Amino acid sequence: MEQLKPSPANSTPLTPLVFLERAATVYGDSPSIIYNNITYTWSDTHHRCLQLASSLLSIGISRGHVVSVVSPNVPALYELHFAVPFAAAVLNTINTRLDARTVSLLLQHCQSKLVFVDFHSRALVREAVSLFPPDLKPPPLVLISDDDDAAVSSQSHHPNISDDQFFSTYESLVAKGDPEFEWIRPRTEWDPIVLNYTSGTTMSPKGVVHCHRGIFIVAVNTLSDWSVPTQPVYLWTLPMFHSNGWCFPWAMAAVGGTNICTRKFDASIIFDLIRRHGVTHMCGAPVVLNMLSNYRDPDKKPLKLAKPVHLVTAGAPPPAAVLLRTESLGFKVSHGYGLTETGGIVVSCAWKRNWNLLPAAEKAKLKARQGVKTTALTEVDVLDPKSGVSAKRDGSTLGEIVLRGGCIMLGYLKDPIGTRKCMTDDGWFYTGDVGVMHSDGYLEIKDRSKDVIISGGENLSSVEVESVLYSNPAVNEAAVVARPDEFWGETPCAFVSLKEGSKSKPTEKEMIEYCRGRLPHYMVPKTVVFMDELPKTSTGKIQKFVLREIAENMGSSSSPLSRSLTSRM
Repeated sequence: MEQLKPSPANSTPLTPLVFLERAATVYGDSPSIIYNNITYTWSDTHHRCLQLASSLLSIGISRGHVVSVVSPNVPALYELHFAVPFAAAVLNTINTRLDARTVSLLLQHCQSKLVFVDFHSRALVREAVSLFPPDLKPPPLVLISDDDDAAVSSQSHHPNISDDQFFSTYESLVAKGDPEFEWIRPRTEWDPIVLNYTSGTTMSPKGVVHCHRGIFIVAVNTLSDWSVPTQPVYLWTLPMFHSNGWCFPWAMAAVGGTNICTRKFDASIIFDLIRRHGVTHMCGAPVVLNMLSNYRDPDKKPLKLAKPVHLVTAGAPPPAAVLLRTESLGFKVSHGYGLTETGGIVVSCAWKRNWNLLPAAEKAKLKARQGVKTTALTEVDVLDPKSGVSAKRDGSTLGEIVLRGGCIMLGYLKDPIGTRKCMTDDGWFYTGDVGVMHSDGYLEIKDRSKDVIISGGENLSSVEVESVLYSNPAVNEAAVVARPDEFWGETPCAFVSLKEGSKSKPTEKEMIEYCRGRLPHYMVPKTVVFMDELPKTSTGKIQKFVLREIAENMGSSSSPLSRSLTSRM
């Protein structure tokens, strides 16, 4: 058969921006965003995004410019996911929990041309721009504020904000824009659409660049893999600044969902919003599951949900005990795996019907595995670090997790060396995560490569030890790191926080005995340190590098002196 060439009719670049046009046509009168007393329809959201995009062009934003935003999950942040790329610019969402120095470095690194700033992040961004070097002009700032914020006197001006700090407000830019604006399509589907910085917990943050094609693939892929129906009610418990909320801003437009926005949340807020709005779907890191499963209603209202709420979690492997408790409340938990570099979830624990016949504990253990590649990911494998060949599919042979597919990032901004280190000539993206492949082809993460503990020549997974610790009903949080040992080289050192109000207050010896009954001898922690709260990153991840430093300063676990010092921590 002859090879036919592409034509203009079938070579229009893929972009997730078309989802909003379709939503306005199909679901125009249906709610798109609900936030406090504000409700927008999909027709409203479409027009507001076009208006804002036209205003961005009018103030000098053009193709390829980076536009940053520092904001929690409010409607403006959702709209910017469409409005900024509508103007052919690149959206850069910045974590609101970062310190001013880091925010300043990010703005300088990406050469941001404009920064949208939530009202409650004013001080953070003011300090960040004050740290710019004298010869570098900081970007202009636009204020985002809530209509019901008593501190805001008007949409266009705030008495505590000088004109040289904030040249405009978000709503005034929207108001002066053209609702009939013809948005600017990407020249190719490889054009950048977003720039996301990794958390940078152990090194300088890296700027991950994604293209229109990759984000389109992740958004459609996520809907398909999660079997999301049309017009779901989606609760924004996952920060949109965290890898663009795993691409759900665009995905929700594709299915005409209702976005329930909230600037802050805890377990009580989550349960209230679920009941009030009939939430059907939500996402969150394992820390959210832990929050929900440990919550006790002060009014003693029953926490069992009237209807199941589908919840996707990803990140560190959630302990089976936490999964079991969360599902007992009525959440239907799906587990996946992805990175900032993949734009969202690309591996998920596809459920098999025959697993429903298993006991609850066994089902939770299976669900804690990351699973198989999603339909849009080309390939996933676990490679032996020495030989570079696929590790044995026996559920125990460790190797590095590697991926390839159209959703992988274009690369790290201004970092060709870092890009080449993880995206090599053999066609794989090397994640730096350690895992095993089971005989049924399902992947399970065991650790970050730097978190594997080598004790007496045996490689042991800190995640497995943590999973056992989490099964103890008194444990709230647990993290295991390596502690130096004169004889074994390294031994597991557990850091634990206990649940508030727990009747049981286990001692170090009791925690070690608990683990000894559930783990091979070499995996049992030799040290247990109790803390009120474990140190965390700005995105809620436990800072293992801080704990490793503490463990290292303890000295050898075989030393009588170190054991004496540890007992007094």
